[in-house]
Amino acid sequence: MVPLLIVALAILVLFGIGFIAKVLWWIAVLVLIVWVLGFFVRPGGTGGTRGRWYRW
Repeated sequence: MVPLLIVALAILVLFGIGFIAKVLWWIAVLVLIVWVLGFFVRPGGTGGTRGRWYRW
């Protein structure tokens, strides 16, 4: 009975890690898309120049 519980726990842990990794990949892709769009969609600055989309 104990080996069966250990195998079931290992399967649950590995499934959870795989699911979290997949979710993190989708979040990383979305952040990358927003970051790239930030280069193209910038507000106009003073004097007709294009302003920076970051504040540092």
